[in-house]
Amino acid sequence: MEINKYIKTEMAKLDRGIVATPENREQLENFADGCGQGSLILMQMAINFGYKIALENLQIEYEQESII
Repeated sequence: MEINKYIKTEMAKLDRGIVATPENREQLENFADGCGQGSLILMQMAINFGYKIALENLQIEYEQESII
């Protein structure tokens, strides 16, 4: 599978979850800011963890030679 197609397929899945995916970082920060102290730190941790998972998924697909 071509990497661009893989990424588009995975991005489309974000719109089908129970939890809404913010359109941009500003929306996410506004939400976290309204939730109280410490939420911005939790938000950044979640962003970093999500990025790590995304890279791990790309690595798995690449190793299986599903994407080029």
